[in-house]
Amino acid sequence: MLTKRIVPCLDIKNGRTVKGVNFVDLRDAGDPVVLAKQYADLGADELVFLDIAATIENRRTMHDMVLKVAEQVNIPFTVGGGISSVEDVDDLLHCGADKVSINSSAVKRPDLINELSQKFGSQCVVVAIDAKQVDGEWLVHLAGGTIPTDIRLFNWAKEVEERGAGEILFTSMNHDGTKAGFANEALAHLSELVNIPIIASGGAGTIQHFVDTFKDGKADAALAASVFHFGEIPILELKEELKQQGIPVRL
Repeated sequence: MLTKRIVPCLDIKNGRTVKGVNFVDLRDAGDPVVLAKQYADLGADELVFLDIAATIENRRTMHDMVLKVAEQVNIPFTVGGGISSVEDVDDLLHCGADKVSINSSAVKRPDLINELSQKFGSQCVVVAIDAKQVDGEWLVHLAGGTIPTDIRLFNWAKEVEERGAGEILFTSMNHDGTKAGFANEALAHLSELVNIPIIASGGAGTIQHFVDTFKDGKADAALAASVFHFGEIPILELKEELKQQGIPVRL
C-alpha cells in the first residue's frame, strides 16, 4: 500500500517565506532554504513552494532559491506561482525542482497541461485547483481564490487528468484557514472520480483532521502551512499517530 504523504507548504515572496514561521532555534525563519532543510530533517515527505508575488523581476530570485533548496534538501519539492509556459517549467526543473504546480494558467489555457505532460512527463505536473462551494455547487476560483468562474470542480478535475496532469492539489476555499478540518466529502468524491493522486489542502487544525482526510477523504497526501510553521503539530508526532491509526506513513 502506498504511504500517505505529509506536505508542508511555504509561501514565498521576493525569495522569503511569509505567513510567519515559529521553529525554535531557527536563526532566520524567513529563509526558505533553512526552513526546507528543517522540514526535511523533521520527516516531511515533500514540500511545496508557492511564489505568491510571481513577477518577472521575482523570477530570478525564485530560480536562485530553487537551486539552493535542491542542494540542501533530499525530499521531492514542487514549485508553483506564475508558471505559464514550457520555458518556465524547463527553467525550474533545471534548477532542481521535482514538480511544478499550475493553477490559473491551466484554466486560462488548458492545452498547457498537455504540453507540459508531453514534454516533461505527467509525474512532474501538478494541477492546483482552488474551489469554493457556492449554493451546494463546487466552483473553481482563480488568482488565489479571488476570481470566481462557472467551471465545476469535478468536471475540471476529470479534464486535467485526461490532459495529462499527474496529481491534483485541491484547496477548499471554504475550509482554508479555518482549522476546522479538510473538505473530506469533496475529496472523497474527487478520489472516486479520478485515478491520479489527490493532495488535500485547506482546513488542517489538529492531528485528527489529518486522520480524517486520509480515512474519510481518501486523500493521498495532506498539505498544510500554519500548523507546521507555528509548531502546533510536530510532523513526527503526526506521523506516529497516523501509523497508530492504521494509516501507512514513512517514518
